[in-house]
Amino acid sequence: MTSRRLRAERAGGVTESQYSVLAHLSCEGECTPSDLAELECVSAPSMTRTVAALETAGLVERRPHPDDGRQVLVRISDEGTAVIAATRRRRNAWLTQRLGALSPDERDALARAADILRRISAR
Repeated sequence: MTSRRLRAERAGGVTESQYSVLAHLSCEGECTPSDLAELECVSAPSMTRTVAALETAGLVERRPHPDDGRQVLVRISDEGTAVIAATRRRRNAWLTQRLGALSPDERDALARAADILRRISAR
């Protein structure tokens, strides 16, 4: 439930799947729509629609692939980078507010739980 509420703190009117594509492009750089589809576990036609919507909104740009004329590369635009930054600020503010309302004992319990979760996921 917390993760769902945190995901709702998006800027720019993008969907969660669109935000996920922007975040990937922001961290990893440009890639093909096929690579994005594989990373997001969606079909190629679905990713084509997502990229088209992001391009229409000015959040990504396409350019020809330098080595394969049948492919294009997608990269995040300055506007897309601004959406990522604004979303991160909103999510951080939401989480900071919620954590600030907890008692010291509750924050300690969360810190212990986070440590346990890190150990579980490291295995």
